[in-house]
Amino acid sequence: MTTPAAKGHFTILDGFPSDVLAIEAHGRIDHDSYTTELIPAIQAKIAAEGKVKLFYRIGAEFSGYTMGAAMEDAKVGFLHLADFARVAFVSDVEWMNLAVKLFAPMIPCPVRVFSEAETAAAKAWIVATDEPKGGPEVAADHKLLTIEDRMPPAD
Repeated sequence: MTTPAAKGHFTILDGFPSDVLAIEAHGRIDHDSYTTELIPAIQAKIAAEGKVKLFYRIGAEFSGYTMGAAMEDAKVGFLHLADFARVAFVSDVEWMNLAVKLFAPMIPCPVRVFSEAETAAAKAWIVATDEPKGGPEVAADHKLLTIEDRMPPAD
């Protein structure tokens, strides 16, 4: 018999500048976790600061998202697409790291994925005051071929 996953919740992390919303996901995140914890925190931070930097860490006891949480995550992303100055995602959950890298090109701010071992680097990057040079900054191991890559060489 399997043990049910712990009810999910977000923790707001202290020790960051006022323009950074630092959160950590715990347990199995559901729709209610988004609507009662994360969304109000995002809206309050945006109201107070304008553009915000998001430090999003996956806690050690994280066990996944429900479909309702995934829908809320997509909705939050679309509604606040232009409200983020940069996003640092910290996780050792490979499928989540790949998903962030997949969607990062659609986010109009720099996005970086860090492993748990790189948490200090993620914190340093998210609090940096240098102006990002626009667009996602996600490292990709492979690139999609463009039509030019498929063209035969000119004689």
